[in-house]
Amino acid sequence: MKSFLESKAMAKTLRQSLAERNIEISHSECLELVAKQFGLADWNVLSAQIESAKAKVEPLPLPPGWLHIGFVDTQRYRSGLDPSSPGTAMVECTVGRDVELGNERFAGLGQSIDAEEYRGRKLSLTANLRAENANVGTIWLRVDGQPGSVLRFDNMLQREIDGAIYGTSGWIERMIVLDVPDEAQSIHYGFFMKGYGKVWARNFRLKIAPDGTETTNMTPKTPERRIFLKEPTNLDFMGLST
Repeated sequence: MKSFLESKAMAKTLRQSLAERNIEISHSECLELVAKQFGLADWNVLSAQIESAKAKVEPLPLPPGWLHIGFVDTQRYRSGLDPSSPGTAMVECTVGRDVELGNERFAGLGQSIDAEEYRGRKLSLTANLRAENANVGTIWLRVDGQPGSVLRFDNMLQREIDGAIYGTSGWIERMIVLDVPDEAQSIHYGFFMKGYGKVWARNFRLKIAPDGTETTNMTPKTPERRIFLKEPTNLDFMGLST
């Protein structure tokens, strides 16, 4: 479904479609029709709403040392420093739940460092998270070897307790612990939100974990054991099960 922020493009498409049917109307008339489609009195009202919405989705300042991850188009998401809360970063979906995002839409902030100092040790990432009407918000930590080789990873999405946060919540502390193999080359971490809503993060701490600390590395689920046929069978679908 289109957002009202895309009204001008919708009006252009409408005018082209009508022209193909030999119906000629002006662009301004198409804008008026689009406004009606959104249940508004006229284009002036819709235009005012668009300007107001654009003011709310100005890009947030990026914290030094951090990078955007995921979807960075401010027509869908924005992430950076929360201007109303010093020392706090946030990621926000800038459209309502009536706008289709797709299954993999997410955004957040991340940071990458050299793994040399941490090789052979356990590393903990701790941060505080808060959410408002969010589908899911979480921190993540990844240890890479050679480019394209992920050695360890956790984003808390598989946890049943002390994992990602959902809906609306106050500040909650979360922790990830991974071991850093000797072949590790780089370490990557941050936070993200997937879907709609808002998520805030603060008080990131990355440090060596004490000996004996249990790691939280995500392990793939064991696939169900399958019984394989010895040869192709019933390819014409004529057989009956017994």
